[in-house]
Amino acid sequence: MLKQIKNTEGFKTIANGLWRDHPIFSMVLGICSALAVSNKVDNAIAMSGGVMFVLIATAIIISMLRKLIPLRVRIITFMIVIASFVIIVNKFLEAFFPIISLALGPYVGLIITNCILMGRAEAFYTHNNTWLSVLDAIANGIGYSYTLISVAIIRELLGFGTILGFRIMPAGWTNWVVMSMAPGAFFVLSVFIWLTRTLAKQTPD
Repeated sequence: MLKQIKNTEGFKTIANGLWRDHPIFSMVLGICSALAVSNKVDNAIAMSGGVMFVLIATAIIISMLRKLIPLRVRIITFMIVIASFVIIVNKFLEAFFPIISLALGPYVGLIITNCILMGRAEAFYTHNNTWLSVLDAIANGIGYSYTLISVAIIRELLGFGTILGFRIMPAGWTNWVVMSMAPGAFFVLSVFIWLTRTLAKQTPD
């Protein structure tokens, strides 16, 4: 029974997004935002939610219209669809989470050019039905989210001594300033990619 489930298209799609073809450590996509907004956990959660929403919405629209989109204008079509939903995310953050919106700055708008979104639209949504496309969007969104949030937990804990603004480290803790800067982001993400790729090689198909 378990083997039959593993052989289904839905299971393979989810497994690929969560692990085998993970958007960050396998395909090394979307690392700009992973480096830029992962200094605080709340920023990482907001960006993860935004990317997840745009991935799912884009998957639905593109997969439903895939047979109607002319090949020569597919890229601009992807960008228009993605940009429309990114505007919704941006306005939502501005209205309900202005502090986070200010902290994320231009990086919310850069979801439009996020390689994960464009890559999945081109490689998957235009070739598969809506059900599989939504599964792929959810899996890739979760894969992106747990990476971004994991990196953010380490960076905020070491760089600020807090998680979600709550003090975790003892009073005498000296903040690692480098963790709140770009070099710290590169270091933590590179270690994460190294560990996950090592584990992936040991995981049977």
